[in-house]
Amino acid sequence: MTLVARTRRLDADVDLLAFAGGDGVVFEKGRVGLAGRGRALTVDWPAGDPAGSARLVARALAAIDVDDQVGVPGTGAVAFGALPFVPGGAAQLTVPEVVVGRAGDGTRWITTITDAAPGPGDRVAGGARLPDPDHPTADDLVAPRAGGPQPRRYTVEASHTPEWWCDLVGRATKAMAEGAFEKVVLARQVDIATDHPLDRHAVLDRLRRTYPGCHIVGIDGFVAASPELLVSVAGDIVRSHPMAGTAPRGGDPATDQRLAASLLNSAVYRHEHQVTIDMVHDTLLGWCSYLDDEAEPSVVAVANLQHLATLVEGRLSHPAPSVLELVAALHPTPAVGGRPRDRALAWIAEHEGIDRDRYAGTCGWVDAAGNGTWAVSVRCAEIDGTRARVWAGNGIVSDSDPATELSETRTKFQAMMSAIVRP
Repeated sequence: MTLVARTRRLDADVDLLAFAGGDGVVFEKGRVGLAGRGRALTVDWPAGDPAGSARLVARALAAIDVDDQVGVPGTGAVAFGALPFVPGGAAQLTVPEVVVGRAGDGTRWITTITDAAPGPGDRVAGGARLPDPDHPTADDLVAPRAGGPQPRRYTVEASHTPEWWCDLVGRATKAMAEGAFEKVVLARQVDIATDHPLDRHAVLDRLRRTYPGCHIVGIDGFVAASPELLVSVAGDIVRSHPMAGTAPRGGDPATDQRLAASLLNSAVYRHEHQVTIDMVHDTLLGWCSYLDDEAEPSVVAVANLQHLATLVEGRLSHPAPSVLELVAALHPTPAVGGRPRDRALAWIAEHEGIDRDRYAGTCGWVDAAGNGTWAVSVRCAEIDGTRARVWAGNGIVSDSDPATELSETRTKFQAMMSAIVRP
């Protein structure tokens, strides 16, 4: 069976989250990005060989014929995925039957993927007829919303007590003092149970309204509002925006400014941040004819937090790699794992006591030309019917204070907890 991806311009504006609905996929930032419904193809990301998995996805997308009248990144066949934290862990990427996109310059498009023989309307996407890409209707651009009662009861339970986690931080700093590693990122997990199924669309809508500067992601049961760009490729331009070092935000601008200044002036946070910048720069450099990063980090503020961040940008050598090749090389960065990577990851696996699943992994999309955008999977949750699992983590260095680190995880939990728990 030959699949054909047909891409046409959209005259009407489109709300990507409304198009995805509760069951589709969405990846957007500032209302720019992609959303899809249905499933034309599932592509395995086998365990053990991330670079080989990236090539498998590229071959699967290249096998789809293309009739593209727009020709920008994100047109033609596109695969969405959320990869696990564990390097080389198995996953699946989804190629939706119908995708809509919105670019930063206002260009909008719709792509449908069908068998070569049938025409649009002869197959279904997400339970609805596939739209005609040449003549989409207003109804084609909004997914049906499932009704049902909203949760009234919630139970919230941490996987470990705060005291246990503070002891874990203490054990990590002791290991660092003994030379085991330079930095390790430790996470906490909270499980939520409700009396009625959670509405994924509603959760994403709350995240988008509260965190408009973040990547809003919905892929299967995975949802996120991530502030951090792992890597993007558009043509031969590559970008990454690593973040490491965090301070809270409140409602007082003067206090926020003071906390931002303390971030920039903190030797501990600046060192933690530089470790990540160096890794990202050194990894990407081998693929680039030119690569540069900002001389000084900036402070990026979201609703309740502010982070040290440095933009890394360059021009890829030819032939340019797929964004997934760069994802495979970069993930996980020291911002979610530690340094040296292998020793930090081994310590996490032995001592942390939770399954991170797709938390601290990476999520995004890739097209057949290798363009794509992938975010670091933080400020995220897994939603499955009446249950949700939420994570928050911190980078621990040799002089980290357990009580301070615990407080910071509680602040990070607020993003997802406030979007899910709505009594």
